[in-house]
Amino acid sequence: MTERRALIVEVDPATQLGLLSFLRAQHYQCLVVSSTDEILEALAEGSFSFTIVDLSGDEAEAAELVECLRLRSGNSGPIIAVSNRRADRFAAAPVQVEAMLTRPLSFDELQQAMDKLVQPQAETPEPTPERLDGRLRREMELWCSPAMRETRQIIREAARVDVTVLVTGETGTGKEVVARAVHHLSARRAGPFVKVNCAAMPRELLESELFGYERGAFTGAHKLKLGKFELAHHGTIFLDEIGDLHPALQAKLLHVLQDGEFSRIGGKSTLNVDVRVVAATNQNLERAVTEARFREDLYYRLNVINVRVPPLRDRANEIPLLASYFVDRYAKLYHRDGFAIPQSVMDRLSRHRYPGNVRELENLIKRMIVLDDPFLTRIQLPDTGADNGRAHSAPALPQPPALGPSLKDIARQASQAAEREAIAKTLEQTGWNRVRAARALRISYRALLYKIKQAGLGAAQSSARQAL
Repeated sequence: MTERRALIVEVDPATQLGLLSFLRAQHYQCLVVSSTDEILEALAEGSFSFTIVDLSGDEAEAAELVECLRLRSGNSGPIIAVSNRRADRFAAAPVQVEAMLTRPLSFDELQQAMDKLVQPQAETPEPTPERLDGRLRREMELWCSPAMRETRQIIREAARVDVTVLVTGETGTGKEVVARAVHHLSARRAGPFVKVNCAAMPRELLESELFGYERGAFTGAHKLKLGKFELAHHGTIFLDEIGDLHPALQAKLLHVLQDGEFSRIGGKSTLNVDVRVVAATNQNLERAVTEARFREDLYYRLNVINVRVPPLRDRANEIPLLASYFVDRYAKLYHRDGFAIPQSVMDRLSRHRYPGNVRELENLIKRMIVLDDPFLTRIQLPDTGADNGRAHSAPALPQPPALGPSLKDIARQASQAAEREAIAKTLEQTGWNRVRAARALRISYRALLYKIKQAGLGAAQSSARQAL
């Protein structure tokens, strides 16, 4: 049975809630994204029955969005575009989509496009708590250690009751897998699963990301933005790295947990949402409460059910299973059919301590496959007591010369440098008028503010003013 999933890209906020309700009524799981990076991340995680994309903005931006989708057309499915322009205006533009609908969006026309473009699917039976998607089910089947079997049982019991869940554990242990399992095993499984990384952006951007903003709420707020809490209505919101949440946002989150109410930035009305919160952290929140870095009342609101994910070193019997799973997954992805890890190397992998946990093992397997190094002759395991003082039966191999930065690293550094130079030059040309600079660079105002901070250009502006 094929899972019904729809990808929604930059759809006008006024249309978005109605569109989500329409699709969810037909048992589609919806994922909403707003940038090319988010598109690529979503398509890398899985495939969609179809994609709806808003092409009402700049024609160059519209072409870029569609081109991004075309790069992974096998996963995006048919592309249904929505625009406030007539279809004939796109005839000469480099935009190729399977269907073009005009705004205001007619759900009857959308249904006709879906009936025509989306492959007929078998009726989706009412899901049971034991039904998981294939990848998640397989990953949970690898939890064979006593500690993880206990964790799996807690997940199943917690999923039946609509309470908040706090997932704790070291970085890379698989806390997001736990959060997704709680969602898919719960009564909210048909609703959206929305992930927010609380440590990935500054406070101002995170607040607008969580709660949205009204048009005109601040300079650059040219249109209404729906927050992640609104998009997670009737579903689950996963707040990763909750320990890094700013104190001011902690108070606002507490209010949402208590009353299910919040206001958009610049908004006067109160919105009600029905959302389950699953939070995760690698920090000791009890210590953070003692040190007054985390609100005590919020901690107890989040910590109704605690799911602790043990480090990989405490479940070493899962390492061979995880390694084989990653080999099967990435050998196909990287076209390395026939790649296999010898038993002697698997024994070495099983003795390694993995300070980066499952994520470290996953990345190690990726490198082995990409470099075609099943015997670990080119890749060296870090010296972290991995072998517990035991000598290898195999003779020591000569150490390879230290490798310089990879081509990917070089390309990323060059791209960042070029981007910083372009932003700095544009800001200088516009007299540091960020609105004009964002328009010239063809990015959103919020994205420009984030890139200015990321590149350290704000400090450069302050130094220039002091020099004057």
